[in-house]
Amino acid sequence: MDERAQRALAITPASSASARTVDITTIGARTGRPRRIEIWFYRVDGEIYLTTQPARRAWYANLRKNPRFTMHLKHGYRADLAATAEAVLDAQERVRVFESIIADLNQPLHRGYISQPVEPLEEWLDRSPLMHVTFEETS
Repeated sequence: MDERAQRALAITPASSASARTVDITTIGARTGRPRRIEIWFYRVDGEIYLTTQPARRAWYANLRKNPRFTMHLKHGYRADLAATAEAVLDAQERVRVFESIIADLNQPLHRGYISQPVEPLEEWLDRSPLMHVTFEETS
């Protein structure tokens, strides 16, 4: 991965909503066809994660069935990054990551982008998908 892509992924809790907004292209779990959506990504302890506030999500089902996907960087630097997603199922790991994400979302900077209060940790643990992202090496 080149240095510009690494910088684009190096978000912090102070990063803007646009800095953390990417598109992902997954392969449909039922259709087998490419599906592209816009989503926020999160950085916790130097690792990249995909999640959303509590709800069922088609992108999660797609990645569970077909974990390879493309992350499309689009703010500040445009790039298509080949990646693999792995569901985070370990309870302690989910608590650690979600606590960090909730703290990130509760930053005053994000209040204008989130139209409702951030759900409590228990809701995230019970109903939010969580994927750890690994980027493929490029030569």
